[in-house]
Amino acid sequence: MSKFQISCHVLLLCLPALGWTQQSVSPAAAQEQPKAAPESPTPALTQRLASAPSEAKGRIKLDVVVTDKSGKPVSGLGVEDFALLDNNQPGKILSFQAYDGTVQKAHPPAEVILLIDTVNLDFQAVSNTRQQIESFLLQNGGHLAAPTSIFLLTNDGVSVQPEPSLDGNAMAGELKQVEAKLRTINRSAGAWGAVERFEFSLKMLTAIVDSEGKKPGRKLLIWAGPGWPMLYGPSFNASGKSQRPLFDSIARFSTALRQARIDLYSIALGLPDFSTFLYRDYLKGVRTAEKADNPDLSLKVLAIQSGGRVLSPSNDLTGEIDTCVQDAGVFYTLSFDPPRADRANEYHDLKVTVGKPGLTARTSSGYYNQP
Repeated sequence: MSKFQISCHVLLLCLPALGWTQQSVSPAAAQEQPKAAPESPTPALTQRLASAPSEAKGRIKLDVVVTDKSGKPVSGLGVEDFALLDNNQPGKILSFQAYDGTVQKAHPPAEVILLIDTVNLDFQAVSNTRQQIESFLLQNGGHLAAPTSIFLLTNDGVSVQPEPSLDGNAMAGELKQVEAKLRTINRSAGAWGAVERFEFSLKMLTAIVDSEGKKPGRKLLIWAGPGWPMLYGPSFNASGKSQRPLFDSIARFSTALRQARIDLYSIALGLPDFSTFLYRDYLKGVRTAEKADNPDLSLKVLAIQSGGRVLSPSNDLTGEIDTCVQDAGVFYTLSFDPPRADRANEYHDLKVTVGKPGLTARTSSGYYNQP
């Protein structure tokens, strides 16, 4: 048995207010809902918990990646190069730190988490994804640029390494031995199969965010797979009472990803199809419960809103991982105090701009303010 298999832990935590998906489909279909995936009592990543640094109450911290026209991260900028807009109103930057990945390094360094999604992929796609991740780990003689972990999302939960590693050779060897264990949820259950995977995937993402949020430092969570079903269309339209818990969950994910300092990335093998770009219709922040819909919690929407990226499906997954990982070393961290809020979960659009031509800043696209 490999070191990976011996030392991994399984995550299975409940996500509050996830009942909206059951309410958003027809009542007749609800009677055919299958039982939810079994939950494990095993504690979540107990070996990896650490205290996160405290901040001034209410202050918001942002990790910002600045790229040039070719998409490469840019270093060497100062606080004077940045402007912050909160609901299109200028905001005051209260703290600023630049990291160039060489002289000025983040402590702790940004961690890369490679998640293989076996729940929303068939076995052949899982096998091909694993092989390409193995190729990434073996590059440069197995010397990884950032501390890296492998997460496996299966029917049983999320299996993880106890500690991130810079040894790609050892990680590739351990990953090769787990392929026989990889299983997928049966996707032949029609609409309710989609609902089951939607709920289960979000539960697992919640568990990861809750656990990783207890650790200091920035994390790049690279989700290898197309993500869970978006649940769009007439059969899944959220309406009425189902929208309030949905809106609350949208606000919680937005806040939790930012506070955990997790940038979410979406990559997948294959070719684009008609559904590849549907997420673009849901990128604007949800301001009220009446506007909430299931696709607002899709993987790609959460990725863009977290400050991460969505890469189009490709046959070169190794190259796509390289593209994501280059964001780990060069970035900026700034903070500001939000204005007074009039109500709970008051949505604020957020923009960080750079006053130099040809440069683009990427960070959280909004936040939910509290009174």
